[in-house]
Amino acid sequence: MMLPHYFGYALLAVVLFAYLATAVYHSSKPLPQGVSTATPLRPVGEVRFLADDTFLDHRGERRSEQAIFDEVVALIGQAERLIVMDMFLINTFAGNAAEAPRQLSGEIAGALITRKQQVPALQVVLITDPFNTLYNGVESSLLQRLEAAGVQVVMTDLTRLRDSNPSWSALWRLCFQWFGNSPDGGWLPSPVGPERVGLRTYLTLLNFNANHRKTFVADRGESWVGLVTSGNPHDASSAHDNVALRFSGAAALDLLQTEQAVARFSGAPFPALPTPPTAETTGGASGEAQLQILTESRIRDALLRAIDSAGEGDELRIAVFYLTHRQVVRAIKGAFSRGAAVRVLLDPNEDAFGRKKNGMPNRQVGQELAAAQIPLRWCDTHGEQCHNKFLLLIRAGGEAELILGSANFTRRNLDDYNLETSVRLLAREEAAVMQEAVQWFERYWHNEPQRRLSVPYETYADPSRMRYWRYRFMEASGWSTF
Repeated sequence: MMLPHYFGYALLAVVLFAYLATAVYHSSKPLPQGVSTATPLRPVGEVRFLADDTFLDHRGERRSEQAIFDEVVALIGQAERLIVMDMFLINTFAGNAAEAPRQLSGEIAGALITRKQQVPALQVVLITDPFNTLYNGVESSLLQRLEAAGVQVVMTDLTRLRDSNPSWSALWRLCFQWFGNSPDGGWLPSPVGPERVGLRTYLTLLNFNANHRKTFVADRGESWVGLVTSGNPHDASSAHDNVALRFSGAAALDLLQTEQAVARFSGAPFPALPTPPTAETTGGASGEAQLQILTESRIRDALLRAIDSAGEGDELRIAVFYLTHRQVVRAIKGAFSRGAAVRVLLDPNEDAFGRKKNGMPNRQVGQELAAAQIPLRWCDTHGEQCHNKFLLLIRAGGEAELILGSANFTRRNLDDYNLETSVRLLAREEAAVMQEAVQWFERYWHNEPQRRLSVPYETYADPSRMRYWRYRFMEASGWSTF
């Protein structure tokens, strides 16, 4: 007579075990081959620092000066053999934004289609994230246009990545992923526009997985050129502040290999790569600029090495959209305590595509840094985001190290959950590219008579301990978009 009672307990135990086992495995499973990579340092002859800036002019009007996607369009226009782009967002989703100053997604798609028509033998590959179709909850006319023109569109297989939100993702993998999704409409409002979507879009969205990379590679004559940026060709992001490095040489081929890995684990074919760089292209003479491609957690490792090495006489400048990673925060405080001249520029987390945010998590981390007396300023945003991911270390001896790219300084971006790409550049402080990076940061920090780019810490200071511990819980648990 007791069997049904024991059977219920046994069934509950089996379900709980399956849930916990799924959560543990998928948050720590082996990564696909070619993910989480640090390529060799390569000599780089031509390298440029690019930036998109939005600011208030002397009349209090918002203005933008942009260079990054102008450069991408120019590079598309001269390619003859191969273009590979990996972009997290390429869409017209606008949320509640009142304006989209520039139709970036259409510009990039139009440039790719035009060049493909001009050079039919040109191979064009666009790797992107399923968010652009709301996880197959809507159709993307832009991606359909590209495919019709002969562009190979690779949708990243996010199920191959680790789960950053395991308490939800374990349930999703066990119960909901099998239902797929449908673009035939739904009964719920879209999170990013006027479309209607089904419940399955939201169930997938809560996994918070992403191919968050923003890269570009193309041939240019007999050489190759690469570009890594923090910016997206996304209309509603077109006024965001962003940074990029454009470079040529062997490092561009290394960047191609990191993208081949994404296509491969997503089940997509990939064009044959040029001859891999030889050993002779590795390293360089003392004082020569060198560049390295970093993906996923190797970005974190490089950031921590740079910050941990900073001390008396060194200057450390950081500008980032999200700063939450506990090791990075502790490392910044440690560098300051050792005598490094540390300055931190953060987005106030005030705006997101027409919606007002609560300032989390940067204001909570900002309070922690300010309590340690670390100089901190906020970008002066007015609807746009200060979307940079930038670290510059100038050593007392004149050596400089610059790390920038797609990765925010967060657990999700740096601990092998999202796909990310950044570049690490080593050069002398007097090198033109380093001077451009220095001048860019100083413009933001000090403002200029004709443009206001930042405001003092007190403008967005938030001393709330409740919100601070809420940020700490969200960061640790994965129940957040940061």
